[in-house]
Amino acid sequence: MALRRALSAAGRRWARGLCSAAWGDTIFALSSGHGRCGVAVIRTSGPGSRGALQSLTGPPELPPPRVLTLRRIRDPDTAETLDRGLVVWFAGPQSFTGEDCAELHVHGGPAVVSGVLRALGRLPGLRPAEPGEFTRRAFRRGKLDLTAAEGLGDLIRAETEAQRRQALRQMEGELGRLYQRWSQTLTQALAHLEAYIDFSEDDNVEEEVLSQVDATVRALEQEIGAHLQDGRRGELLRGGVHAVIAGPPNVGKSSLLNLLCRRPAAIVSPVAGTTRDVVEVALNVGGYPLVLSDTAGLRDATDPVEQEGVSRARDRLQQADLVLAVLDAAAVPPEPAGLGAALGSLLPPATATPCILVLNKADLLRGGGGALRDACAHGDPLPPATLLSCKTGEGLDHLLELLARQLARLCGDPLAGSPSVTQSRHSLHLGDCAAALARYGRERRRDLGLAAERLRLARRHLGRITGHVGAEDVLDIIFRDFCVGK
Repeated sequence: MALRRALSAAGRRWARGLCSAAWGDTIFALSSGHGRCGVAVIRTSGPGSRGALQSLTGPPELPPPRVLTLRRIRDPDTAETLDRGLVVWFAGPQSFTGEDCAELHVHGGPAVVSGVLRALGRLPGLRPAEPGEFTRRAFRRGKLDLTAAEGLGDLIRAETEAQRRQALRQMEGELGRLYQRWSQTLTQALAHLEAYIDFSEDDNVEEEVLSQVDATVRALEQEIGAHLQDGRRGELLRGGVHAVIAGPPNVGKSSLLNLLCRRPAAIVSPVAGTTRDVVEVALNVGGYPLVLSDTAGLRDATDPVEQEGVSRARDRLQQADLVLAVLDAAAVPPEPAGLGAALGSLLPPATATPCILVLNKADLLRGGGGALRDACAHGDPLPPATLLSCKTGEGLDHLLELLARQLARLCGDPLAGSPSVTQSRHSLHLGDCAAALARYGRERRRDLGLAAERLRLARRHLGRITGHVGAEDVLDIIFRDFCVGK
């Protein structure tokens, strides 16, 4: 016992000397998920990481950088063994944050994890990390820009294959490089314009410089405009396509929701008007995210509560990215014109929202509903249509196929072409950038100084997206959505 106390006291003095000699604070957190698991990863970042790792694993030399090493992990206060696990050392700047970092890969039981975290918390100069602080430090040290940081957050939250592909592409810097290229183009155009303003009277700058600047600005304005006119594909893929199940009362809307999510998410009753409020579920269809809402039956209701439900249903229809219009297959005309008229009574006039027509209760059709099947296959002016029986499941595969096709059209292929806009703040700054470039053309004919200021403003808006200009006001918003330890 005396030897253990002596070793413990010596270890504490040695660790405190290492930690206090370094500048700044060092953060730590559980980086893997909470709860019981096979392996938990505890991460540190900051100048005290070296001392923290050595104080928990003993006086021997640190393992070589980026090499997993098996060590006994002890409480530096008591010298009690907390666990036996793998440790890895990352010397800055060759680490995720750009600082000295360490990771402890321990068994994932709550007692082990809490014991190691308590031991780290008692070391001088160490403190628990705030949500997103590791990624924020990486941004501060130039390891990634804001778009890449947002991509990392999206990758952590990705629930479908398409979301994972888009987030990984953004995290690896494709979107940031695109915006950086535009910023460099603007910088060069601005430099040429200012050179013309300053030196044209000395005949040191040719007149063609202005024409080159004008052509560059026009081309960039067109490229940004095309980038914005992508149908919000990136945003839809990131947040999910919002689809609304709409139709008259008692046609099987709630049954369709339950069939698609494979659980009784909505109450089903033969009484018309059972659904009053919006019931929402998130689904993965063909690798794409779908947020599906069941709504009240659309009719002229007399009950005040049902009236409110119908009003909410119509509001959701106005906001929907996709509509699943449900009709009773046994109650609609079996020809395209009649189906079109029945559908037109449901949807808002002249709506441009994509739609899938679902003719439910196909099990009640006599003779297999051949005429109605032919009408569904007619195409224009009808939207994609299918017969379905929520009771037997007949037609579900075809409906899922139509859904996947519509989602792929709305979200696009996240790996094809130029990366898409994924955040509303990107759209806002890009719109302001395009507006400044458009005003450049008008100012250019009146005052070159004002025209140059428009280019500076456009460049600032691009810089705010990547974090290279005026990022402080958005940092907290972006990084607060990360988990602790990321």
